[in-house]
Amino acid sequence: MSDTIQNPSSVSSMTGRIALVTGITGQDGAYLAELLLGKGYRVVGMARRSASADMVSARLRWLGVLDRVELVDGDLLDLSALIRIVQSVQPDEVYNLAAQSFVAASWQQPLLTGQATGIGAANMLEAVRLARPQARFYQASSSEMYGLIQEKVQTEKTPFYPRSPYAVAKLYAHWMTVNYRESFGLHASSGILFNHESPLRGIEFVTRKVTDGVARIKLGLAKTLPLGNLDATRDWGHARDYVRAMWLMLQQDVASDYVVATGRTTSIRELCRIAFSHAGLNYEDHVETRADLIRPAEVDVLLGDASKARATLGWSPVITLEEMVAEMVEADLARHRAAAAR
Repeated sequence: MSDTIQNPSSVSSMTGRIALVTGITGQDGAYLAELLLGKGYRVVGMARRSASADMVSARLRWLGVLDRVELVDGDLLDLSALIRIVQSVQPDEVYNLAAQSFVAASWQQPLLTGQATGIGAANMLEAVRLARPQARFYQASSSEMYGLIQEKVQTEKTPFYPRSPYAVAKLYAHWMTVNYRESFGLHASSGILFNHESPLRGIEFVTRKVTDGVARIKLGLAKTLPLGNLDATRDWGHARDYVRAMWLMLQQDVASDYVVATGRTTSIRELCRIAFSHAGLNYEDHVETRADLIRPAEVDVLLGDASKARATLGWSPVITLEEMVAEMVEADLARHRAAAAR
């Protein structure tokens, strides 16, 4: 289905529009920047100052867009800085993608996760309310908010039951977005995004851990791949598809919340089979399960129903799970071969 807009007459030419993206150096931020630049936006990305600027900008460089975005120093925990940035940039659209986004790390850093992922989003909402209330706001919500699932298939109306500090923080940010929309009239939407991956996914996430492991084993750099619960299932899509949904949400006359998902759930075991098979390997010969890699409170099944996004936004995923996994394996093979050649 094409990326139609519910009311095209309400949207002027994209050329000259300004987008402010927090978390632009992450997977979603990089793909979103690429999408917005292709639509003629001026893209300003907020990033925390790092000791290694090369590492921070690696994903933008990988997509070939680093030289086309403007990066500004900022931190979601510094409200005064956020206000100054919003006042200076005067964005038409604000995409809040920044967070402490690794679920496992949230158990080790629960307070930091609550501040960055939860309070940080509230700070960004407040900065927009005070300095640019006419801007349209996108909040990156997460399927992890469903946690201990209350319905077999999750929709926008499914009750939440978060099972990690990360999920709790995301739920706070989600409901603050709803409250700012209803209380202050902000055009603020949340995308409840189910798992979405790509070659730009961080190595700490299970999909990338699998594809990197496959590449290492194929090239003789490793023999085994340690993993946790192989029977947990997730609804996995490609980040490039999902950032299209983010953009479409902010083109609507009325702000709302949307589940973004493929409607297909796959176990980590099956993910391993697909990834190892792409490299001509049998996952059973290499995957080892370890109890210390299992979460304290596991989320066993996630499966999203994106009917609202399909009907209202005209959105649907294009890239299949098999295509995505193949792309990730090939990218990791290329990375390791390049490293060996240096």
